[in-house]
Amino acid sequence: MDDDVRDYLTGLVGRARTVLGANLFGAYAAGSVGLGAYQPGRSDVDVALVVAGPVAGPAKRALVDRLRHEALACPARGLELVVYRRDVAASGTPEPGFEVELNTGATMPFRATYDPADRPAADGRFWYALDRSILRQSGLALLGPPAVDVFADPAPEELRRLLAAALDWWLALPTPEGDAPAPGTEDAVLGACRSLARVRTGRWLPKVDAGRWVVERGWHAELVGRAIAARRDGPAPSGPEARAFQRWVRAEVAAGH
Repeated sequence: MDDDVRDYLTGLVGRARTVLGANLFGAYAAGSVGLGAYQPGRSDVDVALVVAGPVAGPAKRALVDRLRHEALACPARGLELVVYRRDVAASGTPEPGFEVELNTGATMPFRATYDPADRPAADGRFWYALDRSILRQSGLALLGPPAVDVFADPAPEELRRLLAAALDWWLALPTPEGDAPAPGTEDAVLGACRSLARVRTGRWLPKVDAGRWVVERGWHAELVGRAIAARRDGPAPSGPEARAFQRWVRAEVAAGH
């Protein structure tokens, strides 16, 4: 984690405490920061706040006002922040279950959602349980007890269902046809690698590490190798190549392989 991100997270937690007071139970860096794979210029900053009890509407809006990019500049592409009640974080539920969700940043579309029912189904409802599973393993505690004592995994069959739903979501995205490299497909390929590695090993890996894990086993090694290289400005896989790989991974995940 670079100094700018560290300072930003310190400021974010301080502002959250000002709004939430004693209701703020914990704060955790998630995603690439938690996994030790933060890449300046590419990665987002992902944060989960955990509260002891429900957050009232005015406090939700005050939190968004204090943490949005215009009030606290995010040094990354953007901030993806989710607030969970302590009982939800510990439940292992596959449901979104959040109190507040905030996306904000210099190059990230602003969105604030105050109830899971307002989250468009087309945007995916699977992200949250998967993120909480990653937090359980690798969340970096900024405030409160260790993440492993706060977050729970969904049941194994639910986890596979959620991973399959995530792959279906990626497969439904429009992707250029033809053999030309399609920027962005490297994340689709490496995200699929991470899903497969989680099912096979029981561990969440950073995307590039998951790609290397797949390559080491000789599975679609040339394609995955190109996806890894694309993270360093190499040419990305084509859309049809990425979709074919995702379909293969989805079948493996659904079968529990």
